[in-house]
Amino acid sequence: MNQYVSAAEAAKLIQSGDRVYIHSVAAAPQALIEAMVARAPELRDVEIVHLHTEGVAPYAQEMYQSSFRLHSLFVGPNVREATQQGLADYIPIFLSEVPNLFKRNILPLDVALVQVSPPDKHGFCSLGPSVEATKSAIENAKIVIAQVNARMPFVYGDGLMHLKNFDFLVAHDAPLPEPHQRECSEQAQLIGQHIAGLVEDGATLQMGIGAIPDAVLASLGNHKGLGVHTEMFSDGLIPLIQKGVVTNEHKVIMPGRTVSAFVMGSQRVYDFIDRNPGVQLMDVSFTNDVSIIRQNPKVTAINCAIEIDLTGQVCADSIGTRHYSGVGGQIDFIRGASYSEGGKPIIAIPSTTKRGESKINPFLKQGAGVVSTRANVHYIVTEWGWTNLYGKSLKQRAKALIDIAHPMHRDSLEQAAYERFGRKEWVLG
Repeated sequence: MNQYVSAAEAAKLIQSGDRVYIHSVAAAPQALIEAMVARAPELRDVEIVHLHTEGVAPYAQEMYQSSFRLHSLFVGPNVREATQQGLADYIPIFLSEVPNLFKRNILPLDVALVQVSPPDKHGFCSLGPSVEATKSAIENAKIVIAQVNARMPFVYGDGLMHLKNFDFLVAHDAPLPEPHQRECSEQAQLIGQHIAGLVEDGATLQMGIGAIPDAVLASLGNHKGLGVHTEMFSDGLIPLIQKGVVTNEHKVIMPGRTVSAFVMGSQRVYDFIDRNPGVQLMDVSFTNDVSIIRQNPKVTAINCAIEIDLTGQVCADSIGTRHYSGVGGQIDFIRGASYSEGGKPIIAIPSTTKRGESKINPFLKQGAGVVSTRANVHYIVTEWGWTNLYGKSLKQRAKALIDIAHPMHRDSLEQAAYERFGRKEWVLG
């Protein structure tokens, strides 16, 4: 039987040597995290496991190294420096497979720290804007502690959990984090316009958060009958739903509903999903299942990259040896889109870094991880245009990628292609 306790009392349930899961993204329960970290002098070798979380992550600081060890399943900004310094570690895994880590006891969980809405009259709470792998964590952890927050939106789908699923409850109201919205650069706007030209009416969209996805959404105002089956969405989708551009009418899987695993954005998007039957947040093993994704029509999957080599290998999780993010759901949706009837897997990438270095290179940086192999990749889009590498040879790929690289880097890329593949007349022709 669950009961209300203070955050400090709940934190006493965590013991040295435990593995603790923390709810993801905007739903990270900060009151419980703060109480756990306050016990650092008493704890040793507590393993923390989570996906991307918003807010602070003090357990990753060097001063707590003897108390907490972080193994993140996706490297977010709040633990990026600690991971790059070796104070925390990273577990590479497809997002669709994270729930299996808990179900199959590959990472057995002692404690799960989650955040929920207050219960409705039937005793059901909502996991709010973030279901992803947390449903599996709740179902498999030995002890589940829930921070009950009146500011959490009540969202339909897999995140509806009865009070009986929680062992202890902690009442603590707080606003959800709102990530800083960056201005959309001219470079991102051009990429967004190119991608919008590839999106067909009736397509099913998958997109992430950031300047490029926002630019794509801003360019889709004249499209018709679009659907959404994605792992996440943010504010940019709301105008398209309200305008009737996104109707979800052509989807095979959950038609009429916008489907996602989590939501991150401003208070506006949290208000939009609150008790909205048109939005269903589902377990990531469902949203990112290739066999599910492929059933929808014209799946257009839009993912970003850090670097691409001339054969089409995509690095999306590291800058050389420095881990920057994670594998995430890129491959899940690239494969799903490639199997979908009329589907288009798209990798969007600015042609240069902020320092003017080319992001299309002869070789990936030493230590860079290949998230999408050259065999997975189809469409590549930069501000200079787009190309489809599917069915192209290595030499043809190199030439196609050079054509959409920044003009100031094309000569050096052509020389590198010649040195690798020969036939200078082909490279320069």
